[in-house]
Amino acid sequence: QVQLVESGGGLVQAGGSLRLSCAASGRTFSRYAMGWFRQAPGKEREFVAAVNWSGGSTFYADSLKGRFTISRDNAKNTVYLQMNSLKPEDTAVYYCAGSISHYGRSSVMYDKWGQGTQVTVAS
Repeated sequence: QVQLVESGGGLVQAGGSLRLSCAASGRTFSRYAMGWFRQAPGKEREFVAAVNWSGGSTFYADSLKGRFTISRDNAKNTVYLQMNSLKPEDTAVYYCAGSISHYGRSSVMYDKWGQGTQVTVAS
């Protein structure tokens, strides 16, 4: 079983950067595709980025391409989300998620979820 714990959220000024981390427990992390999702107050959870099991393939929400970068280190059982040029509209709770059988942008594909980390971008 894989358990996920996010960290790295906080308050940042617009234009700033943050790097989120998601640490996984268990021995099977490298078999999981991993994704990042976010949910702003009053809005539905939305896809941010995903990385396949090896880290060799990634894709992003179109609106976030060029600003966000997902990566993983299987030796450290950790997936990262580097967020640059942050905007107030990036304010949300960010969740990492894992799927052993799918690699995609739909949240229903993922069966392992962290508790979330708050990111607040001040204007």
